[in-house]
Amino acid sequence: MSSLPGLFDNVDSQPRSATWKNKILPAMFAAGLGLALLYGAAFAETAALHNAAHDGRHSAGFPCH
Repeated sequence: MSSLPGLFDNVDSQPRSATWKNKILPAMFAAGLGLALLYGAAFAETAALHNAAHDGRHSAGFPCH
């Protein structure tokens, strides 16, 4: 005799694959792209690009020397 019938019937109706596609996959793609750009810039021949990646590594707490 609930005053809110059917309110919680569809709480868990979203399949797990939708969560994977909507949340986890984009986060992994963004992290991979960021690491690839940082790694590529760290070994760049252009001094300004290399120094920007170098400073980014130090600010994130990663040693490089």
